[in-house]
Amino acid sequence: MRTPSTTLIHVLVGKSIVETLLVGALAVFTFITMLPPFFHGWGEVRDTGISGWVVNNAAPWERVEVQLFVDGEFVAARAANESRPDVLAAGWSRDEWHGYTFALTQLSLGSHEARVYALHDSAGGLRKTLQLLGDPIRFSVAQGGKLKLPNR
Repeated sequence: MRTPSTTLIHVLVGKSIVETLLVGALAVFTFITMLPPFFHGWGEVRDTGISGWVVNNAAPWERVEVQLFVDGEFVAARAANESRPDVLAAGWSRDEWHGYTFALTQLSLGSHEARVYALHDSAGGLRKTLQLLGDPIRFSVAQGGKLKLPNR
């Protein structure tokens, strides 16, 4: 026979479980809709700089502003609006104009690390966030200013 106190305990435990599941579902929904990885892209070392591509997944027809940081210091920003037919061929965008190139001429000899970020405007342009594109790019500067990947 159930007493009123055990019924109340079961109701409270059930209510707590339902509330926990609801809060968890809301957290997952918020994360998925509010904080998606907006950008897809990649950067690589060239002889005289860093180049790559970036696409805004939510609006693949838009051009994206990218920022380059080398060894943790801001170097430059520009729009990714150079031709990259490989991006179109891979199906990442509706056109080929998503490439960028940063010339690096003032670096010291030795090892460095570059990071390329896509700039995302939110809240009507009131808030700006950066999303890292790909992995950090490790490279070295040889005599003559030529950039190369480590161990090459």
